[in-house]
Amino acid sequence: MSERPEQRKDPVDAIIGQWATVRPDLDTAAMEVFGRINRLSHAIGERVGQAYAKFGVSRGEFDVLATLRRSGEPYTLSPRQLSATLMLTTGGMTGRLDKLERAGLLRRSPDPHDRRGLQVTLTDEGLALVDEAVGAGLAVQTEALSVLGAERAGQLAGLLRDLLAGTDRS
Repeated sequence: MSERPEQRKDPVDAIIGQWATVRPDLDTAAMEVFGRINRLSHAIGERVGQAYAKFGVSRGEFDVLATLRRSGEPYTLSPRQLSATLMLTTGGMTGRLDKLERAGLLRRSPDPHDRRGLQVTLTDEGLALVDEAVGAGLAVQTEALSVLGAERAGQLAGLLRDLLAGTDRS
């Protein structure tokens, strides 16, 4: 087993120290975990967003394209399915779809199974873009995880899965 370098202090440690001074009665263990998760999410989200911006799309727009891509051929979903998957209002979804359609990355067409409905489908340009962009985003995430090594990154993934499962009880 390789030895871990001496743990450095981070901004969360400073916050925990301040709470310990003014409220020594508090158990701040949860704050240490979720404070770091929040900061990591923000920092990596910014970097991934920059990677997607090189392809001319925002993180939210990438999410639409990626959801269509993950759905498999023919890469088609209804706006309602997209909204539900991405936890967006229909108004928020419409704006994203409008921009992506103007860019030629997807197209909307009537749903042959529902006269009142629409289908959203990736274009060939959208498919090519999302396939490149997902690789760029994963490269950013992989680089960030490299400080842990594969074994510790796998352990972290498992722990986070357990934590998420424990909080997703609706």
